Amino acid sequence: MFALRRLATAPLAGSRAAHSLPELPYAYEALEPVISRDIMCLHHSKHHQTYVTNLNAAEEKLKAALSKGDISTAISLEPALRFNGGGHLNHSIFWQNLSPESTQPSDALKKAIEDSFGGVQQLKDQLSASSIGVQGSGWGWLGYCSKSGKLKIATCANQDPLQATTGLVPLLGIDVWEHAYYLQYKNVRADYVKAIFEIVNWKDVSQRFEKAKSC
Repeated sequence: MFALRRLATAPLAGSRAAHSLPELPYAYEALEPVISRDIMCLHHSKHHQTYVTNLNAAEEKLKAALSKGDISTAISLEPALRFNGGGHLNHSIFWQNLSPESTQPSDALKKAIEDSFGGVQQLKDQLSASSIGVQGSGWGWLGYCSKSGKLKIATCANQDPLQATTGLVPLLGIDVWEHAYYLQYKNVRADYVKAIFEIVNWKDVSQRFEKAKSC
């Protein structure tokens, strides 16, 4: 389970600082007209902050339960850790995946995209279709498979983290929760997904790809 895997690597003492909301690398209005200032402000300062707050609370409860040997309570915290931890992880990637500046995939990433999908437009088409098709709330992802050395597309429900759920290293995520687009695009998720490719930070995606290959 997510929480128990985390226990194997995380210190149980109070030496680690609490998780905090990461600052955006751009202003709230910088992604307009694709994503409005109102959406960015609400999404970042309210929704992401809530995941951070609830993750810190769940970890404190977990630490207290383990210190008492209360395994039953520790196990019961798994859903909160997965949901809020995933929300924090996913959004921390998502903000970096976006940019107000026009960027292009690196030569290495472009070749990998061509090898895996046939080309950048084919990748966009397939990732768009998968993201639009998510039932309810969740994410569409471009990930790297360490075993095959290939790029793959996957979806995750709710805030399930890609790597813990599928084993793929996350490179590019599209948040298709309604709070990511409803104020601007209403219920037309397809328009939002199509528009978001205009602000993808391919430089960040390329850097994540290089790091994933080296691990």
